[in-house]
Amino acid sequence: MSDAISVEEVERVARLARLALTEEQTRSQQQQLCGILDHMKELASLDVSGVEPFHERATGMTLADDVPAKGLSIQEALRSAPSSEQRAFVVPKVLEGS
Repeated sequence: MSDAISVEEVERVARLARLALTEEQTRSQQQQLCGILDHMKELASLDVSGVEPFHERATGMTLADDVPAKGLSIQEALRSAPSSEQRAFVVPKVLEGS
């Protein structure tokens, strides 16, 4: 298994997502993410030149039409927000240097 994702990267993403991971959980997540990337690398190396592209019509599956619908009003959207100000969501700063 590669170390494509470091423990420090997992810790940084967990901090941005406000997840409190134990050291064991952090290492487990790092191993799982590296395993996923290794698997994707293996899939990317496969020769699929003779494979027909997937299309929903070929399989009989159909997708629902994308029909516009009435959305939430600003008040409805902000009603469940933990914090709002001047008709906007207030969220914690997560990017450094901003």
